[in-house]
Amino acid sequence: MNVDKADTPNNAPDAPASSPPTGELTSNSTINEDLALALLKNRDLPAGDLEAIHKNAAVMKSRKVRLALAAHPHTPRRIALRLIRELYTFDLMHFSLMPAAPADLKRTASELLVTRLSSITLGERISLARRSSALVAGALLLDKESQVWKPALENARLTEDAVIKALHRPHVTPAFVEAVCRHAKWSVRHEIRIALLRNAHTPLARALEFARGIPPARLRDILHSSRLPEKIKAYLRKELRGK
Repeated sequence: MNVDKADTPNNAPDAPASSPPTGELTSNSTINEDLALALLKNRDLPAGDLEAIHKNAAVMKSRKVRLALAAHPHTPRRIALRLIRELYTFDLMHFSLMPAAPADLKRTASELLVTRLSSITLGERISLARRSSALVAGALLLDKESQVWKPALENARLTEDAVIKALHRPHVTPAFVEAVCRHAKWSVRHEIRIALLRNAHTPLARALEFARGIPPARLRDILHSSRLPEKIKAYLRKELRGK
């Protein structure tokens, strides 16, 4: 009887490639970037497998793998911190915004970015101002270049507290203060108006506008500790007496 060649073992279809079973990875396991990234999507991947990926020199050349490994919830902290410190500027920014990354490590990434701000280019600071975390955007409000602090002021992640902290800094520029005074979003916030009434660079017209919305007793307290010029404070006190 003739045997069909298609039924012989030598002609059987190849078995599909599969990833190593979970928990059986070693540093010598045959994995590539795609397989490593697929494995790292498993949020239950054990620490042993994560360490094995980290020890695989070939696959760790991939920036995507380094990011995914640093962000994995079971990656040993010593490994995650080492990876974060080695990330490039925009990989750090990306990591700090990853929803799945542990919150404390995202803050570490943002703090590292802040320490690097003085050594990166104007173009990089502008990009970070537009897209970075609240912590980094807040730090960039103090940049001497308006090309940087203006987009930082528009960053959707920027918080009210960060704007207030910037207004309280002694070396904040008059241009920045005036921009906050005119800003459609920030100038209407009550606590920001109080911070502006304490700032030496707030123009008289704006100080008068903000003061009118504050109860007299509260305004007296604000003016007592305000760095506004004495002429402006005197004018505001006169307005108070007229109420």
